[in-house]
Amino acid sequence: MLASYYPSADLRRQRVDAMFDDSAPHYDWITSVMSFGSGQWYRRQALQRSGLAEGMQVLDVGAGTGVVSLLAQELVGDSGLVVAHDPSAGMLGEATKRGVARAVQGLGERLCYPDNSFDRVTMGYALRHVADLRVLFKEYARVLKPGGKVLLLEITRPEHVAARGVLRIYLRGIVPLVTRLFRRSAPAQELMRYYWDTIEHCVPPATILEAMTAAGLEGSKRRVELGIFSEYSAAKPAPGH
Repeated sequence: MLASYYPSADLRRQRVDAMFDDSAPHYDWITSVMSFGSGQWYRRQALQRSGLAEGMQVLDVGAGTGVVSLLAQELVGDSGLVVAHDPSAGMLGEATKRGVARAVQGLGERLCYPDNSFDRVTMGYALRHVADLRVLFKEYARVLKPGGKVLLLEITRPEHVAARGVLRIYLRGIVPLVTRLFRRSAPAQELMRYYWDTIEHCVPPATILEAMTAAGLEGSKRRVELGIFSEYSAAKPAPGH
């Protein structure tokens, strides 16, 4: 709960969706500037490390403007399938403009797909906006094929106080200011402040890994890049496990 943005849990989803809808036209520009253009490379490397290959069926939850979905489409090719799933109609509109072939509006905690449908479930920097991790991961486990894998990319608050302070100044101070100056969008500026606040108050990595295991996923682990980029992965048990 972040009371400065929404007064109650019941209004959380409505408020967050509104922020993303209003900021959708600016979001790709902001994140590209924020990551100094390195985000695409990192996401592609993470997908390849997860074993994503031609012909696979992929569900990208919290797809936003479709950055991960588009990279996945390239990797699975014409014989594969990628579904971009997100609660924000505005963000999915941007995703389809960019070339995402299939987009579905909805929450990750209530997926509309049959059991055992996907080889991979991905989520890029959206885990902080989920209210109940165990419900989410149970849905992931349900729609994954046996042996299928989950890949979650997230920004984690640095453990060192000094590093945390520097990142806070950058993400909560500089990035929102640059957003307002160059995009002239108050909603986008607010979303970028919210971006840091969700990082600062997100549950710790151990809790995320525990929730994955509790949902029936196995081999949960976390890979860390530059002390802040967390790459969580786990698999649905194959028959006989």
